[in-house]
Amino acid sequence: MIRILHKTNINFVKLRYVFFAISGLVTLTGIASLAIKGVNLGLDFTGGTMMQVKFDKPVPIGAVRSALDAAKVEASIQSFEDENAFAIKVKGTQENVNQKADEIIGALKTIKDASFTEEKRDYVGPVVGRDLAKKALFAIILSMFGIIVYVAFRFSNPVWGTAGVIGLLHDVFVALTAMSLTNREIDLVIVAAFLTIAGYSINDTIVIFDRMRENMRNFPKMPLAELINLSVNETLSRTIITTMTVFITVLVLFLFGGSAINNFAFCMLIGTVTGVYSTVALCTPMVYQWERRSHK
Repeated sequence: MIRILHKTNINFVKLRYVFFAISGLVTLTGIASLAIKGVNLGLDFTGGTMMQVKFDKPVPIGAVRSALDAAKVEASIQSFEDENAFAIKVKGTQENVNQKADEIIGALKTIKDASFTEEKRDYVGPVVGRDLAKKALFAIILSMFGIIVYVAFRFSNPVWGTAGVIGLLHDVFVALTAMSLTNREIDLVIVAAFLTIAGYSINDTIVIFDRMRENMRNFPKMPLAELINLSVNETLSRTIITTMTVFITVLVLFLFGGSAINNFAFCMLIGTVTGVYSTVALCTPMVYQWERRSHK
């Protein structure tokens, strides 16, 4: 395997209180942001106006998006290329459907050398989004329980599974905090990003836990703090390589992927960084802290 670090000897256990303080500060910041600013829920959760228009000739979706952005109309756009049609959704109440539709029409009229006809104008309620959100929440809770059971069975210790779940919850909450602080819209795509972050986080944690288990067999008399530091340092090169590969890929999407996936890419950028941080600086030190107190 390619290595970019050789024989590191960082005492992660010794620095655990610094890591705990950083995470505590970030958590408090997130709680304050959610309490004061809240989150910017997307149309999936709030409802709004849906208009379907058909152009007389092919029009690129970029032109439609640019026209709406120029008119300061924040919209979700779905393209039907075979029909030269677009479904445009804008957040709003049922009472202002016509107002929002007029704003969309006004923006589309600025597209040069293209005429269109309105095929549909309707209000889209948040019922479907709420139902999917409940299912997503249920999936998250079920997956947390499954992770605890799996890790507890695999490593014969429920503490390890609990530490892994706390770590991935930390990562998802940090990503949610970043979305709140930047006032970025949260829709079902972002819910998918949260689930992806959770999976990425626990995967990295299990890799280190695996190395800890191997070292326990190889060095049965080694103190736990020393064993944890050895395991994390041995896997640090692999962790950095994996993280940088994902980070660079997501960064390209964030910079050049366009507005349609910008929020998703931003959320994944935060999650990629916190996923590594929680594995190295939270999960393994939490295992040490718990084991140390339980053996007093």
